[in-house]
Amino acid sequence: MENKKKMIFNVLFLFLVFGATLYGVFHGEDLSEIAEILKTVNLYWLLPGVVCVIIFIWGESIIIFYMMHTLGIHLKKWKCFLFSSVGFFFSCITPSATGGQPAQIYYMKKEKIPIPVSTLVLMIVTITYKMVLVVIGLGLMIFGRGFIRTHMYDIRHIFYLGTGLNVFCVASMLLLVFHPVLARSILVKGMELLEKMHLMRHKSTRIEKLNASMDQYHTTAVYLKDHMMVLVNVFAITLFQRFALFTATWFVYKAFGLSGTNAFVIILLQSVISVSVDMLPLPGGMGISEKLFSMIFEPVFGSALLIPGMILSRGLGYYTELLISAIFTIVANFTIGRNLRKKA
Repeated sequence: MENKKKMIFNVLFLFLVFGATLYGVFHGEDLSEIAEILKTVNLYWLLPGVVCVIIFIWGESIIIFYMMHTLGIHLKKWKCFLFSSVGFFFSCITPSATGGQPAQIYYMKKEKIPIPVSTLVLMIVTITYKMVLVVIGLGLMIFGRGFIRTHMYDIRHIFYLGTGLNVFCVASMLLLVFHPVLARSILVKGMELLEKMHLMRHKSTRIEKLNASMDQYHTTAVYLKDHMMVLVNVFAITLFQRFALFTATWFVYKAFGLSGTNAFVIILLQSVISVSVDMLPLPGGMGISEKLFSMIFEPVFGSALLIPGMILSRGLGYYTELLISAIFTIVANFTIGRNLRKKA
């Protein structure tokens, strides 16, 4: 019952944010003019953009397949693609992408994959996923000050906030993995403080859940110490995966027949948006992503093509991803665990 209520809330919240985003983007705009501009787009340039989205989803499935193989669990690649699709679909529709991994663990459990194993794999996926954003954010802050002044000066504070939140997230996860005793002590004291301030009710079961979580983090630490090259390989695949999605915006740029801005600048600007919004509690960064796009891409697309460019870029980078992952989530619902059900 509680899960159903949570799902209903997430769906309602998604539609609320979607409606507010549509209003914010199209309020005061000439919709017929936008429609006419979109008709002039070269669709052949958008097809590689769709391929980029598929590569993005496929990239995580390769990581899952690879890591499961190192743990002695042999899965078919198409099942790993379904697990990946499930994760992206639920991440797209839940605030801060919190629903993706629990859904993946649920579907992996249907394939008789032990929860500690699926948790370990998905934890490393999350760490490397965030680590790519940290590398981009810190790299720009240290080596790209000229780029920040030239292309994104007006949004620098949001970018710094997003980078800081991602650094904090990755640092916290690494602390939990490599120093679980210290992390447990910090969390216990934090919960005690919140209980004293009457911001949290005292529950003995909370400590039990914490201890169970610490066991999972300890397992992750042991695995990483013995398989550091696995982490390096997963990071490399994640880097390729994420930049594949960022590249979709460059194909949108070419679809309008534009030139003058090189691919590197466009891809990096799109990555800046991802760094800035990734940790914000909005499904798929809706609303804030469109706002940041309009602020930093106007010199690239021009005022006339800015809104159509935003529609196609977000259409590929978020809504196409949502649609493709939704289709394969439906497939997963009918196929994952089917053979096991037949045997039962």
